[in-house]
Amino acid sequence: MATNTAGNSARYYNKQMVHYLRAGLAFGDNGTAVTVGIIPAGSVILKAASGVQVTTAFNAGTGNVLDVGTSDNDDLFGTDLALGTATFVPLDEAIGGYHVTSDTTITATVALTGTAASAGAAEVLICYIPDNDR
Repeated sequence: MATNTAGNSARYYNKQMVHYLRAGLAFGDNGTAVTVGIIPAGSVILKAASGVQVTTAFNAGTGNVLDVGTSDNDDLFGTDLALGTATFVPLDEAIGGYHVTSDTTITATVALTGTAASAGAAEVLICYIPDNDR
């Protein structure tokens, strides 16, 4: 049963299909590394289908960006993704066919600068294929 909260173990369904993690962010998450979820060992991240869907533009004074990465490297997959316009912003780092070697926690960190934001909402989407071809 879905709980809409990040779990503490990697998500894996035993069918050959694309899996995903999804986590909501808001302007109030500024500076906090939000856990998107955990990808199981051996998975391949699909860069073309992963990124952030900005549903309400963030409106901080000078900077409205997002980093997406791991608990060890917070901008491994996305660095300073623009949050100032309501649109889909794909991951921007060179990770095509990136394999995770162990269960990997994905994080997203909003960085807002200048005048305090009063609006902003987004959904981080990470698509991956688990190693289930056996």
